[in-house]
Amino acid sequence: MSTFGLPEPGGAAREHSARLVDFLKAAIRHEQGAIPFSRFMELALYAPGLGYYSAGAAKFGEGGDFITAPELGSVFAECVCEAVAPVLRGLPHPGFLELGGGSGAFALAFLRHAERLGVLPERYAILEPSADLRQRQQQRLREQLPPAVFARCDWLDGPPERGWNGVLFANEVLDALPTTRFAIHEGEVYEEFVSLDAEGGFLRVDQPADALVRGAVRHVERTLGAPLPDGYRSELLPQLPYWLQAVGGLLEHGAMLFVDYGYPRREFYLPERRDGTLVCHYRHRAHGDPFFLPGLQDITAFVDFTALAEAGVNAGFDFAGYCSQSSFLIANGLPQRIAEAEAVLDERERHRRLNEIRKLTLPGEMGERFQVMGFTRDVDLSAAFAFGELSRRL
Repeated sequence: MSTFGLPEPGGAAREHSARLVDFLKAAIRHEQGAIPFSRFMELALYAPGLGYYSAGAAKFGEGGDFITAPELGSVFAECVCEAVAPVLRGLPHPGFLELGGGSGAFALAFLRHAERLGVLPERYAILEPSADLRQRQQQRLREQLPPAVFARCDWLDGPPERGWNGVLFANEVLDALPTTRFAIHEGEVYEEFVSLDAEGGFLRVDQPADALVRGAVRHVERTLGAPLPDGYRSELLPQLPYWLQAVGGLLEHGAMLFVDYGYPRREFYLPERRDGTLVCHYRHRAHGDPFFLPGLQDITAFVDFTALAEAGVNAGFDFAGYCSQSSFLIANGLPQRIAEAEAVLDERERHRRLNEIRKLTLPGEMGERFQVMGFTRDVDLSAAFAFGELSRRL
């Protein structure tokens, strides 16, 4: 076990992490000895061939570092399909864009269910920055989908470059956007940077924030109705409005759905969260040190859903709804999934399916911690948020 109480990696994995550490240190030295934490996080996760999401190790499921909802089984994707089926059915030539396809589990279950419902999108596109994950997705879908359905799948290097209709979907994507860390010192806004100490180790340092970060923090304070206390440290995404416009701005008619763990703003910036929400995942253990074995662990931060609502509306979308994952699934076919699971004759499979549903919905599991937010343009998605709507908390 490591000094953090975490499992020690094998020799090849440790060598890989050491190469990324050298890469990160070179980047810090190149930028006069310090880079914003957001840049450190971006490189640790996405540096070509070295970053956590760019390299070849397993990340999802029992053999990886964490489990996402699609990895548990097909229920999550089937309920999402039920939610957006009216949108796909009502649009000419609809497409579906998944941001970050993970292992391909969501796409596989979604497309199978869409075929059963008769709402297969004309094109199912996955925007996947990781070449390794893209290869895994392609292999999985090619092997497990009918050829005619797989022919509808496409992989993108960047956001769509022309107008399109359909659905944009992102599960656990926002939490992996490189986050800005800020701190309040004597009423002034500072940004957290990463430097090197005398021994060459990573060191967090605070520098006066630029106008973009300072303005974003002051906006948060205005909506909270009070300044953040001295010594307070947290995260925000000043780039979120620009990112949302880039990935969804050309969606002419359709809906966007985002699923992630997070809070409304007033809960995100509570006094007891005075060191923020940053969390790292390694071998199914969560901890708070982003400098532990770079390249071998995920680095994430919770989502400010109020900021997401602001960004979506400011990008010209209509706000469709906001609720817990549990409420969303209940409103979109979960009772039928439960009935189907209970009717399974094989005891082991019945237990697996019911356990999947429990993990997706129980408050102590994913049910309340994960939340869903939707936006629309010229379509109606209100029925998808018919149960447990929480927009009053935003």
